[in-house]
Amino acid sequence: MPYEYLDHQADLGIRGIGITPEEAFSEGARGMLAVMADLENIRSEQEWIIHCTAPDPALLFVEWLNELLYRREVSGALFASAQVTDLKETAAGWELTGIARGEPLDHKRHIIHTEVKAATCSGLDYRREGQHYVVQCIVDL
Repeated sequence: MPYEYLDHQADLGIRGIGITPEEAFSEGARGMLAVMADLENIRSEQEWIIHCTAPDPALLFVEWLNELLYRREVSGALFASAQVTDLKETAAGWELTGIARGEPLDHKRHIIHTEVKAATCSGLDYRREGQHYVVQCIVDL
């Protein structure tokens, strides 16, 4: 399933839709990454394993997106993709493991669109709609 953008007065809403929660989270991440740069020009040369936790799935989506932003910033990389490989509820809350793939930023080759500063709890939602899972939040541009 695709990702969607939501109208917002100052920032941008990101909605991920998938057959599974993992797919919805992955699509939401893809939507955020596509706002930042042209994904077609980014090679998947390196991998970053990402772990995050939160008390519920909606907050876990925000943590996931913010961890991707943090890893991008400290590594100086752009991500072509970010896939959730494991998402589960535990006694302590929810846990996510994912893999981001990309390469170091190359200003000569990469097409940069805009900077996403953070994922926020504004517009936060996680739900099941028929056969699909939907997760969404507003990102601060």
